[in-house]
Parts: sequence; C-alpha cells; structure tokens
Amino acid sequence: MKLLITGGTGFIGYHLAKKALKKGWAVTSISTKKPKKKRFLKKVKYIFCNLDNKKKLKKILSTNYDHVVNLAGYVNHNDKKKTYNSHYLGCKNLVNELLNTNIISFIQMGSSLEYGKNKSPHKETMKCKPLSIYAKSKYFSSQYLLKLNKKHNFPCVIFRLYQSYGDKQDDNRLIPITIKSCLQNIQFPCSEGNQKRDFLHINDLTRALFLAMQKKSSRGNIFNIGSGKPIKVKLVIKKIHKIIKSGQPKFGIIKLRPEESTSTYADIKKAKDILKWSPKISINKGLKALIKRY
Repeated sequence: MKLLITGGTGFIGYHLAKKALKKGWAVTSISTKKPKKKRFLKKVKYIFCNLDNKKKLKKILSTNYDHVVNLAGYVNHNDKKKTYNSHYLGCKNLVNELLNTNIISFIQMGSSLEYGKNKSPHKETMKCKPLSIYAKSKYFSSQYLLKLNKKHNFPCVIFRLYQSYGDKQDDNRLIPITIKSCLQNIQFPCSEGNQKRDFLHINDLTRALFLAMQKKSSRGNIFNIGSGKPIKVKLVIKKIHKIIKSGQPKFGIIKLRPEESTSTYADIKKAKDILKWSPKISINKGLKALIKRY
C-alpha cells in the first residue's frame, strides 16, 4: 500500500506513518517544514511543498497513492489568511488533483470546533455553527468533500477530532506542559479548569484511521473521533500531579477564550457502528504510560 500524509511531520502524522511502516506500507509525507528530530522516520519519503503551490502539487501527485490522509494546515490560527488558505484552499487544491486518480480513500482530519457552541455530546447530524476562522475553514472543507462524494463518488471520510494526546506531542499542548512542569517541580499557570474536554490517546486515533481506510462503508461519512467521556481539565492536571508527586499548578490564572465552550465531548456511536471502533486506552492508563516515556 502507498500512503500519502499531508502534514506528515506533525504529531499525528508521525504516529500514523510509524504504524504504516510497521505494516510494510510505503509512506510519503508532504509538509512545509522538515520533521523535528524526535519525529524523523528514516523510511518516510519527505517532500516539502505548500498545498497552495498547484504546479508542484500536480507533479507530486503524478504518483499513484492508495490512501491519502490530510493533516496539513497552518498551526498559528491568529493569522486568519494563512489559516483559511492552508486548511480550506489547501484541501481543495489537494482533492482537485486527486479526483482523476484511483485512490481507495481520502481521510480529512476535521475538528470538533466545527460544531461551534452546539451542546455536547456532539452528534454528526447537528447543524454546525463554527465560530473561529480555523473552525470555519475545517467546516468548509467538510462540505466541499461531501459534495465531491455525491457528485463524483470521491472516497472521502471526515474525522471530527477531539483532544488527542501521546508521545512526541509538541510542548505547547496542555498535557505536555503539565507533565514537564510537574517533573521540573515548578509553578505553572492554568485556567480554572472547570471546562470539560474529551481526550483520546494517539494509538486509538491511528487505529480508527486504519479502520476507515479499510472499510468501504466509511466513505462519504463524518465521524466523531474522541473518547466520548468528558473530563474536567482540572482533573486531568490533578491526575498528572498525583502520579508525578510534584509541580505546582496555579488554577485561575489563564482566562478562557471568548469562543471556548465549557463542555465539549463526542457522541461516538456512529464510529462504533460503522467503523467497529471504540477507544481502548483510558485516560489513567494513557497518562501513566506517557509520563513513563517522559
């Protein structure tokens, strides 16, 4: 099997590529930057290209791929133009080049933020009300892909992802920040932590991705991919603190962003029914294993 991962040098891309290589697949990554040393994989073919470069993209996609997973997109969402261009226009450019190829599946990594302020648990049938430019760009991509599925039978699958975590994640995320601060036994600012979130271990996510690639019944569908179990951010921080037995979280220092929801979690029944997938790694088990890695 030939797998193309756009955004393949990131956290999710690294884990997906690593699992695919273990299966004996050929893996190609498209990204704008080289992988960090901790996420470099020898057998991956790394190509550097921006998805808005149609000419170079056309050349890259002259190779036939079996599966394509789109994880690409500008990570600094404060730059609205770059966010929109990379997450929406980049997705359009990519799929338009793939329309006349024989790919088996195209998986778009969407976001739980597409639901906006809809009340949790989120269901895939809900009318989306995205608020930020990032959420809107993801939502526009979802709609574009579903239209292509209806019109051209394009084999797209959309994952609306909640909070994934695991080994080799960037240090600016909640769980890595908390683990590192506790290991260093330093004070670190937190929000009040009363907001509920849905955390999913990276191994459960990659398993869902491979199931979606395999199952033809997944095509043309949106799936919520999370644990389906909300947990307060404060409790996650306290769990890490309890395992490490050091660190000083200072709750209430960081204020929530205006568009942040107080409770965000998934209804994962559709993924259970169609993909035959459900998470296997509990937050307690996942955190203990991750802290050992650190």
